[in-house]
Amino acid sequence: MLTSNDFSGLLNRRFFDNLLPIPARSSLQLGDKAPDFELTDVASGRQVRLSDYVGETGTDSEWNRPVVLAFTRIFTEKQYCPLCFPHIQAMNQAYEQFRSRGVEVLMITSTDIRQSKIVLQDLGLKMPLLSDPSCKTFRTYQLGQSLGAPLPAQFVLDAAGRLKFQHLFSFLVPNASPAQLLKVVDEL
Repeated sequence: MLTSNDFSGLLNRRFFDNLLPIPARSSLQLGDKAPDFELTDVASGRQVRLSDYVGETGTDSEWNRPVVLAFTRIFTEKQYCPLCFPHIQAMNQAYEQFRSRGVEVLMITSTDIRQSKIVLQDLGLKMPLLSDPSCKTFRTYQLGQSLGAPLPAQFVLDAAGRLKFQHLFSFLVPNASPAQLLKVVDEL
């Protein structure tokens, strides 16, 4: 479970690559097609692409559905961002509300597979957790970074993969709430 005084595993290459602050500056505009990516689904170990879920190339019509991309900030399997930890829990609690609306939630973390498996189990995550230890997807979406980890953000995509909503990190509102994201989904 969450251990506030165990910093083992924190000082790694990812930490130093993300140490200097870079503000979030996503150039995506509403209506833009979201950049595709391929990441490992931590639970299944399989590679998944955003295009498996949205757009005309979805591999299964069941998967052509709106998607919420929830980029989150986790330092290690024992150190969660204090601004993101409550958001992760809230998104997990609201997951069935998204699914009942035909929406998939993909939570994306920069922790490696080993750390991500512990996070998945520790938090009992129901939604897919995708691992991006190189932070390539975080950088593609231009989410910024600070103090050893990329910054959080949330995006709502329609079934065609077009951006309908984005929330980039700020200290005033670090994450879009599940209620706010569900409201956007209901307007699709």
